[in-house]
Amino acid sequence: CHGAHCSPRVTVKYRINSLCHGVCCGWSRCCGMGDFRPRTVWLGHPEKREQRYPRNVINNQKYNFFTFLPGVLFNQFKYFFNLYFLLLACSQFVNELRLGALYTYWVPLGFVLIITIVREAVEEVRCFLRDKEVNSQIYSKLSTRGTVKVKSSSIQVGDLIIVEKNQRVPADMIFLRTSEKNGSCFLRTDQLDGETDWKLRLPVSCTQRLPTAADLLQIRSYVYAEEPNIDIHNFIGTFTREDGDPPVNESLSIENTLWASTVIASGTVVGVVVYTGKELRSVMNTSNPRHKIGLFDLEVNCLTKILFGALVVVSLVMVALQHFAGRWYLQIFRFLLLFSNIVPISLRVNLDMGKMVFSWMIRKDSKIPGTVVRASTIPEQLGRISYLLTDKTGTLTQNEMVFRRLHLGTVAYGMDSMDEVQSHVFSAYTQPSHDLPTSRAPAATKVRKTISSRVHEAVKAIALVHNVTPVYESNGVTDQAEAEQHYEDTCRVYQASSPDEVSLVQWTESVGLTLVGRDQSSMQLRTPSGQILNFTILQIFPFTYESKRMGIIVRDETTGEITFYMKGADVVMAGIVQYNDWLEEECGNMAREGLRVLVVAKKSLTEEQYQDFEARYVQAKLSVHDRSLKVATVIESLEMEMELLCLTGVEDQLQADVRPTLEILRNAGIKVWMLTGDKLETATCTAKNAHLVTRNQDIHVFRPVTTRGEAHLELNAFRRKHDCALVISGDSLEVCLKFYEYEFMELACQCPAVVCCRCAPTQKAQIVRLLQERTGKLTCAVGEEPHNHQTAEGEGKQASLAADFSVSQFKHLGRLLMVHGRNSYKRSAALSQFVIHRSLCISTMQAVFSSVFYFASVPLYQGFLIIGYSTIYTMFPVFSLVLDKDVKSEVAMLYPELYKDLLKGRPLSFKTFLIWVLISIYQGSIIMYGALLLFESEFVHIVAISFTSLILTELLMVALTVQTWHWLMIVAELLSLACYIASLVFLHEFIDVYFIATLSFVWKVTAITLVSCLPLYILKYLRRRFSPPSYSKLTS
Repeated sequence: CHGAHCSPRVTVKYRINSLCHGVCCGWSRCCGMGDFRPRTVWLGHPEKREQRYPRNVINNQKYNFFTFLPGVLFNQFKYFFNLYFLLLACSQFVNELRLGALYTYWVPLGFVLIITIVREAVEEVRCFLRDKEVNSQIYSKLSTRGTVKVKSSSIQVGDLIIVEKNQRVPADMIFLRTSEKNGSCFLRTDQLDGETDWKLRLPVSCTQRLPTAADLLQIRSYVYAEEPNIDIHNFIGTFTREDGDPPVNESLSIENTLWASTVIASGTVVGVVVYTGKELRSVMNTSNPRHKIGLFDLEVNCLTKILFGALVVVSLVMVALQHFAGRWYLQIFRFLLLFSNIVPISLRVNLDMGKMVFSWMIRKDSKIPGTVVRASTIPEQLGRISYLLTDKTGTLTQNEMVFRRLHLGTVAYGMDSMDEVQSHVFSAYTQPSHDLPTSRAPAATKVRKTISSRVHEAVKAIALVHNVTPVYESNGVTDQAEAEQHYEDTCRVYQASSPDEVSLVQWTESVGLTLVGRDQSSMQLRTPSGQILNFTILQIFPFTYESKRMGIIVRDETTGEITFYMKGADVVMAGIVQYNDWLEEECGNMAREGLRVLVVAKKSLTEEQYQDFEARYVQAKLSVHDRSLKVATVIESLEMEMELLCLTGVEDQLQADVRPTLEILRNAGIKVWMLTGDKLETATCTAKNAHLVTRNQDIHVFRPVTTRGEAHLELNAFRRKHDCALVISGDSLEVCLKFYEYEFMELACQCPAVVCCRCAPTQKAQIVRLLQERTGKLTCAVGEEPHNHQTAEGEGKQASLAADFSVSQFKHLGRLLMVHGRNSYKRSAALSQFVIHRSLCISTMQAVFSSVFYFASVPLYQGFLIIGYSTIYTMFPVFSLVLDKDVKSEVAMLYPELYKDLLKGRPLSFKTFLIWVLISIYQGSIIMYGALLLFESEFVHIVAISFTSLILTELLMVALTVQTWHWLMIVAELLSLACYIASLVFLHEFIDVYFIATLSFVWKVTAITLVSCLPLYILKYLRRRFSPPSYSKLTS
């Protein structure tokens, strides 16, 4: 059962993307790319290939040179919005429909498209430069002419490539040799799977034994590799050397691979390339960037559709009032064109530019350094997150381990009693115990000895069963070679794939048994007295997420004993060790203290037993079909009736400021769910520790359920509880979701906090999806490993390639949501409504004008006035609303309750939309009627008066909407006014310049503007006075 639920941490992203890949691969096959086949690769002979392989180029661009324009235009015109404006502009070529100058409709459309095209082009060029940098990195290649330099893009399958320390691996390779003395190397894989742990990789032993790297070209050998696939955690292949006698056959697994995009962390390596270009594991795992469309954009789209409806209705009404006279269908068309301003063309551009500004602000915020915004299309989504799903390890905790407890069943040693362990270890190596016949020793010491020897056995086991390598670096006094020779303590650094392992080895060092040397086949321990113990490593079985355990078989060089040591999670080890009565209980106790528990066991083997095992093991490893199954079966034959030595407990410490951050999120009305692979007790303990569950809250632990009936009873029991946190295990969750998905989600969504433990990555993705479907609210998944359905994402450097936002620490999440999310959402709402108001005003004026002049379809403002209105004259002040903020960021962090208001979606709703529509109609009609009342003799004067009033009204309205002034806003207002006054000189065909200079013009404009704006100012003042919004209470 456990194998099923404990799949590797990263699978989610890949599982989901593999669907997309099916599609892409299918497509590329039609285009003659050829399908994926297994291959035989001759070392150093790329020309001996049996099929065409793709070039080793990385390409992340969306378009190429020829598809760029068509692609961008298509993506723009698939919006109802832009298509509508295109049709409008095209209709101007028909003479009967023509209203005024052609450029009236083409210039705004062109303006919008040019901004979009420039933005896309900038992104494409950035992408192109990034790819070019990767593709043109220089590597050394072994060839018959010695080593030659090659570009990453010209590497072929079959090339022998040399990769230096800290260099990126250019293509998927099989690891042939390393310069490290211990015959292995470490890889940093965070670019590939987001895990910060280093991975140990082993070279093919046949090629590692060759005297020099150049000999690789002298031998006749080939690698057989499986067809390219998406799974980065597995590989099946064989290595064959033909000219050896007898021919050498070696099995290759994931341990012998160096995937592209990983970085070599130690030594210089040589490898043979097996996959390139599109067939790289890393390329097959990156899906095309989804263009995420946020909730906000959908809401705005909805509003524009309503406006479009209004436009059609107004046009029909106008024609109806003409009693459908003459060619009325043409008239409908002309009215549609006249009132086309109702649907604002500049809305999308303004919002898109706003998003770019918000993303830039997040990047530039010095209080959250290292934050990356990948989805620049959805910053305002951060302002309305209702559920936060977080991972535990590495997200809430630091992923740095401290050794806390050693438990031997009858006796346990905590941090304060480590000196006892030390003395036991010391006595074990100093007393000549094995010489004395035991009969003479008194009984008391015999008991002492048994405890002493048990402690010693346990410590020795912990010091041996691991994948840690001690590395020596020069410290200025002693150089590297000397340090290695004398095992210098001050120069030693431990390298390992996971922090748990290092903490255990560091602990054995502190109690006197030090790991001083290790290579492929041996390990050296130093005793407290300084004696060196040599162990030969016969076999090593690495830790996997399915097996949850690791094993090692060593031979003690001094005594010749062969021992099989093993350590693993309590769930799997319970069935492997001999029967005992304390394991389960003690594991539970330690887990309740928040410790991660490992069980250590051993088994002594005779030489015959080992030889028999080895023969079967080698046989299983060479099979190409069902290899993993056969190997597992052979290893399991050893894993029975093992002697239980001890339990170890290490603690994973919380990250800085996790508690205050969780508190902020909770007060902001965000429900936090913690999904983790840990044990129930450990998870509960962390939840309390991190204040995910407050002190006075009850915790309801969901009992393990397996059948429908049990799940039903448990859910009923849970339903009776009130305001209490839920803790549930992955298996029970599966059962509940299978039978009672709806009921379970309904109950869980009401919980203040939910902890899912023993949770597989696939389940994590499923929960995110369910939450979004069930509640329709936004969820944000945070974690080191990528999940596909996130809205915002933190942690882990490259997991975040799938993430929309990545933050370097959990505590930055508070500011990202409370300050940036809140501001982005409120500003986007204000901006969109203002742009709508701006276009509705002018449309109302057009409607009043037409109705006064016998429903004539004549435009009120010609040519440049219309264009200038939505661009030069009002563009800057309206756009400067993106700088507006209602409260200081410190206040927003102090009072997360402000965030709660946003969750109801108040800043942009039908109610606010309606209010703005009414304001627009009021202002438009006041200005128009005012101009008609006060105008003197000429039509030109109406235009002058009404247009000037309109511009002033708009500028005043921006001033009315602003809550906190920013110097750029004032600049924008003054600039717009200056532009208008300056342009009056050129607009004499529309506006009589001499009339403007008269007093009567000034007072008429002032009067109209006052009537249109003053009532709103008064209303705003009254509202602030009698029902102030929550943020204004904090600012005064």
